[in-house]
Amino acid sequence: MDNALPAASAPAAVDLAFTVNGSPAKVAVDPRESLLDVLRERLDLTGTKKGCDHGQCGACTVHVDGRRVVSCLTAAVQVDGRAVTTIEGVEGPDGELHPLQQAFIDHDALQCGYCTPGQVMSGLACMAEGHTRDDAEIREYMSGNLCRCGAYAGIVAAIRETARRTGH
Repeated sequence: MDNALPAASAPAAVDLAFTVNGSPAKVAVDPRESLLDVLRERLDLTGTKKGCDHGQCGACTVHVDGRRVVSCLTAAVQVDGRAVTTIEGVEGPDGELHPLQQAFIDHDALQCGYCTPGQVMSGLACMAEGHTRDDAEIREYMSGNLCRCGAYAGIVAAIRETARRTGH
């Protein structure tokens, strides 16, 4: 008696059409692929970092329709017809840094820089969501983003200053 299971076949590719950083993107994906892997490996947008691949560190944070998500836990098929913004999409029209990116530099809010793209994306969402009343609130709403170097004081200061300057 043969107890071998039949070989599993790969699922059929799914065609996606969405916007990335304001530009249209079309890609055929395996329905099991994460948004993170599609961004990095298919669209060459490597600013979004793969940290833990379990949704616990925030290094892969991007915005989908203006809301922050951890892209490692977001199935790529979920962004069909939606707008995705990565760290590459926050620069100004002439390539200048976003004010929050500049504030990160000004406040020494980065050391190794690995978590910085996710921190900036979460910081932008934190400001847009109106969670910048005080440092404790900023820390609470940034708590999903880890920094192994411990640059938290600078990160909070950068968000606080940018929120104040931009009226968030």
